[in-house]
Amino acid sequence: MINTTYVLACSINGKEISIPVPASKRMTDVLRDDLGLTGTKVSCEIGRCGACMILLDGQPVNACLLMAYQASGAAITTIEGLSAGEALHPVQQAMLEEGGLQCGYCTAGMVVTLSALWETNPAPTRAEAEKALCGNICRCTGYEGILRAVEKCGLSLKREG
Repeated sequence: MINTTYVLACSINGKEISIPVPASKRMTDVLRDDLGLTGTKVSCEIGRCGACMILLDGQPVNACLLMAYQASGAAITTIEGLSAGEALHPVQQAMLEEGGLQCGYCTAGMVVTLSALWETNPAPTRAEAEKALCGNICRCTGYEGILRAVEKCGLSLKREG
């Protein structure tokens, strides 16, 4: 078997990286094992649950389905890259205030997905939020707190704008 290694050169959370990776390595493994960014969770490993959601050039992508070499030249944002230092991202703050989490395992993927939604639509309707979250599964909260967070964040962004 040929062991091909590529140099992954991309931006992760605003920082340029360049590391050798085997051609068979998934982005979840690079983020978690090589870079220590454990906020990206591994759960189903087949792209159905959304726990591993990252932003690839601003678009939500399941990192478990993304081979690392496919991210070459891209800008990747993980849950760790959403906040500005100690200040939480507005989505994170709303999730916290509205109880949009329980065990927390799916929370990072939900927040990443919703942050992408707010980039294009700062005041989404409940139906728009539900559609955006169709690739994220939560087994604990029943989604009500998550959807309240969507509404709260949209209202606070309207007041700021």
